[in-house]
Amino acid sequence: MTFYAYEMTLGADALPRPSIACSPLTESLFPVYKQVYNDCFRPMRQALALEPVDYLQSFDQIARDAEDIFLLTEGDALIGSVSCFGNELDGLIVAETFRGRGYGRQLLLWGVEHIRQRSGGPVTLHVAAWNRKAMRLYGSAGFRVSNIEKVVRE
Repeated sequence: MTFYAYEMTLGADALPRPSIACSPLTESLFPVYKQVYNDCFRPMRQALALEPVDYLQSFDQIARDAEDIFLLTEGDALIGSVSCFGNELDGLIVAETFRGRGYGRQLLLWGVEHIRQRSGGPVTLHVAAWNRKAMRLYGSAGFRVSNIEKVVRE
């Protein structure tokens, strides 16, 4: 299986301030995070024949990165999440029941602001070409394709 992923970069473009606040992932919130994460990535992993389809299974897989994974919650519900690793945004997800309400854009803005406050410089992300909806969101916020990566999986 061969597919393409885009590296996208945001320079010093001014963006609106986010209207949300996120908090780091904790082990106690992992079960709901795992469910939403797998639900969000399952269609892409199926389409691209990536195994396992439900990749995230245990907190141990992400324990060392948990402080860089940020959740947006409402009561006991997980609205979405964004990860900020150095200058890279990763794993931006919105639970299906909360889609279409602008949470994806707010999580993107929150992640960009968080990275800029911590490290400055350009913000990057990677997105599979398959995920056109995410590419449109990122492009509308000023991200531009800076590299095309061919991914070959046996």
